Amino acid sequence: MTGEPPRTVPDRASGLRAVVHGHVQGVGFRWATRQRLGALGLDGAATNLPDGTVEVVAAGPPTALEELVGWLRDGPTPGRVTGVDVSRS
Repeated sequence: MTGEPPRTVPDRASGLRAVVHGHVQGVGFRWATRQRLGALGLDGAATNLPDGTVEVVAAGPPTALEELVGWLRDGPTPGRVTGVDVSRS
């Protein structure tokens, strides 16, 4: 014992890809998602896909990614999101 505080293991960076289904295409949803990414300290982007979904890619600490997924499922405007498919890396 050296009297030093115990070291914590920081969250290791990881990534995810989420495809958001519902009435989500448009500037407002993408803008709100980018704002949320920044607020959570994540790197990422939101892009409209041709099939009417929005792809969200993000990288950062796993705890922040989990918070993002919960936020995407609830949506910035409740009722517009009908589903979120998530794959992690």
